[in-house]
Amino acid sequence: MEVVNELMVRGIVVGVFQENCWVVGSRQTGEAICIDPGDQPDEVLALARDMGVTIKYIANSHAHIDHVLGVYGVQSATGAKFLLHEADLNLLRNGWKGAAERFGLDIEHGPPDPDQFVSEGDVVEVAGLQLKALATPGHTPGSVSYYTEGMLFSGDTLFRGSIGRTDLPGGSLDQEMKSICERLLVLPDDTIVLPGHMEQTTVAFEKQHNPFVLEWMKRPGDRPFEL
Repeated sequence: MEVVNELMVRGIVVGVFQENCWVVGSRQTGEAICIDPGDQPDEVLALARDMGVTIKYIANSHAHIDHVLGVYGVQSATGAKFLLHEADLNLLRNGWKGAAERFGLDIEHGPPDPDQFVSEGDVVEVAGLQLKALATPGHTPGSVSYYTEGMLFSGDTLFRGSIGRTDLPGGSLDQEMKSICERLLVLPDDTIVLPGHMEQTTVAFEKQHNPFVLEWMKRPGDRPFEL
């Protein structure tokens, strides 16, 4: 368990796509936000019980199949409100079906529609915990990252030493690099980055070592930060 100030943060790797689902809770109030329950809802719920928290919101970074297949189960068990950016609504409703066929997955319940849309600057709040939504399109049109002091949940926008793929429908490399360099890497250097896949990193590490960032910063124009 990683405790940051008054917060508890724990992650679990779920599904065939090895996606990171995060549960962020308040030690004082026991209320929590679940980020990207991509599969195995029973295991996600067990993690929340072990943490001693109740999931009040499901806040998704985007709507690809590997991030949404656990939403139905977690919501059914908790009544948590499901949040997603509106630009990913069509992907949520239709994208998982084709992906399930391609990968031979037998899906009993697809993801529900969102209870609310989340947009740039919105604050997802439960008692004792606030996450600020940062619109970071590029991986998908509606990709969102979530920030609280000292921590960034980057979804599939930014990985350790890499970035999310942009060759899927709706993806844009230019948008993604602008999101990374102008929205995420301007955060404090010591910000811990908790991504949708693979291990955690920091803003400072990505500014110094991410090859996609280093190449992008060679382009002419204003620099949002110094290397």
